[in-house]
Amino acid sequence: MMAADPAAIMDVIADFDAYPEWTGSVKSTEITDPGDGHRPAQVRLTMDAGLLKDTYELAYVWAPDGLSVSWTLVHGQLQKAQEGSYMLRETPKGTEVTYTLSVDLAVPMIGVLRRKAERVILDTALKELRKRVEAG
Repeated sequence: MMAADPAAIMDVIADFDAYPEWTGSVKSTEITDPGDGHRPAQVRLTMDAGLLKDTYELAYVWAPDGLSVSWTLVHGQLQKAQEGSYMLRETPKGTEVTYTLSVDLAVPMIGVLRRKAERVILDTALKELRKRVEAG
């Protein structure tokens, strides 16, 4: 649950230029397709998460109601595939944020390690997003 309305949360998610300021692993971003000018359609990101370093490009689909965004990998160096989404639901106690992510790496990874890495990525991403959103 986040103490902000869905529009404020979506604004933070869509502000790719600010990602290096508040995410631990994204070091740089470049909007490669501005889409409608309000929300980018395609973004190149450079990530450094210790052992995992990659430059990759994602294509985004923003829901017209402003309550969800999904993305897929266009191309990457370390990743073969990536699919993810944020889905927001306003409740009396705040906004519920559901984050999904599936990543397929070009290098093999043992299933247990992969699941642990995915859990850490999901938990970290939500904590960083909450901190940024609630800081205003």
